[in-house]
Amino acid sequence: MPANPKYLNPKFSHRLATITAAIFGGLLVTLSFHFALAVWFDQVTVIITSTFTAFILWVVLMMLAFMAKNGLKIWGIYILATLIFSLITYLGLPS
Repeated sequence: MPANPKYLNPKFSHRLATITAAIFGGLLVTLSFHFALAVWFDQVTVIITSTFTAFILWVVLMMLAFMAKNGLKIWGIYILATLIFSLITYLGLPS
């Protein structure tokens, strides 16, 4: 049974933005989140735990990207989240 056309994205650019946001944007958010955790908490524990939680978080972020209506908005949200986690990482680094 084919998909209902009203649920499909008609433009190639929107599909491309959604797919790249799901794969690369989700990965950026996942990595920056775990880097921020590693700076503020025990690094060994975070690295061991992140081998499991990173994959789970990445899959959840991929699903959220594919459920969104607009891929560019998801890219914006993922870039903003990455910048926030990067700032938290920067603030936690020893000087």
